Amino acid sequence: MRGLNFVAKSRFRQNWKRRCNMEEQTQNNQPQNTQPQPTPGANQSQGGGSDAEKNKNMAIIGYIIPILFFIPLVTDAKNSPFAKFHAGQQLNLFLAVIVVQVVGILIPIIGWFLILPIGTIAIIVLAIMGLIHASKGETKKLPIIGGFEIIK
Repeated sequence: MRGLNFVAKSRFRQNWKRRCNMEEQTQNNQPQNTQPQPTPGANQSQGGGSDAEKNKNMAIIGYIIPILFFIPLVTDAKNSPFAKFHAGQQLNLFLAVIVVQVVGILIPIIGWFLILPIGTIAIIVLAIMGLIHASKGETKKLPIIGGFEIIK
């Protein structure tokens, strides 16, 4: 039994050495600079770097509570394009909340059992998407409602 274990270990060592040699050969054949070069226009969805980092909290506030969309517009972040972009998206989200609630309440039966629940779920999903984009520092528009530009 002991001899069999020794044979298995020696085969394992041989295979390991062979793999290590193969990895060294492939590394030697690769060029020294392996980092991909950025392509022009690749960061179009990214915010302004330091601007996005400084104003992430302001961009996130309105996605958590949509009525607070105006907070970035009245604080020091009012000069930030990143904060303004997300304030505009949050205003769109807030208006969508109002439309879903009003239409869902005014139309009996269909509004109560279809429009309100489905619309509320859609609003929550959009808010989470906006929250994720803002926390990553991206300036991506929300689907469906993001195309309207109220705040410039």
